[in-house]
Amino acid sequence: MYTNDGRFPLSSEIAVIIPAYNEELTIGSVVLRARMFSDTVIVVDDGSADRTSETALMAGARVLRMAANGGKAAAVMRGFAELENVDYTVVVMMDADGQHYPEDLPRVIAPILTDEADLVIGSRFIKGGAKVPAYRRLGQKVLDRFTNLGAGKKISDTQSGFRAMNRKGVQNMDFRSSGYSIESAMIMHFVSRGLRITEVPIDVSYDVPNKHKKNPISMGFGLINSLVAEIGQRRPLLFFGVPGTIMGATGLTLAMAILAGVVPFGWSWALSSAMAQTLVNLGALMVIAGLSLTSLSKIIRGQVGARPNIEGGAKMEVIRAEAIER
Repeated sequence: MYTNDGRFPLSSEIAVIIPAYNEELTIGSVVLRARMFSDTVIVVDDGSADRTSETALMAGARVLRMAANGGKAAAVMRGFAELENVDYTVVVMMDADGQHYPEDLPRVIAPILTDEADLVIGSRFIKGGAKVPAYRRLGQKVLDRFTNLGAGKKISDTQSGFRAMNRKGVQNMDFRSSGYSIESAMIMHFVSRGLRITEVPIDVSYDVPNKHKKNPISMGFGLINSLVAEIGQRRPLLFFGVPGTIMGATGLTLAMAILAGVVPFGWSWALSSAMAQTLVNLGALMVIAGLSLTSLSKIIRGQVGARPNIEGGAKMEVIRAEAIER
């Protein structure tokens, strides 16, 4: 697998993007191990208050430092924008906290090299993947269901941050996202563009520093909120049409019951009739809204240019690692 000098034979063709926030304890090791497989390791320091940038720089990374913390999505998008200055064939994303094993990188990029996929997701939940604690599986399953519902495709580990993509994938990194919802947004967007997605098993380590930096409950609810908004934006017919159809069908059923002389719940005839009419009208409006928004969404997506979209609310001032001074 390696050349005589100990290098990975494709290291010059692989770029690695690592978003990082207050990860000075782990970023050095992650960068050093990633550099065994890639000549270009880009660390995007998302406004860290510690020595994340300096540690990554000493480990040999190309470091970009955000002027303020803008969230994971903003950091990832900034890393992809930097690819304009990089010669690459495959781009790999991984986390900075040490959960991912860079040694799994050859397995993750393999489907890209054989042109079997445009995006490869390292999965903890398929055969050969990591042993994940039950409490983590429960939360992941909820997020997986929401993401798969929005994408219309079944992915076993939608929240995995260990991914690889080809140039076609990079050209489609033109969607908007914020915070930790970028993994789900990427899947939904790529599916809507017809890109090929596959998964390979990876191992992870949960025995890492800083693993409780964010409250998992609040982060989970925040992700669900973002996913619901994402589904409404990307699949409005599903978001509005399905509830509208159910509402309209309920109204029609109530109307038929009234015509048959059955008034439910002891309601008056007038109240039952008004309720049935309201449900039918609201249901019809929701279906029409879903159809209209679906058409509008397709038009908007068709007008989006193929350039990584830097989003997230943070100032985009970036300090090159070579000039970092504290």
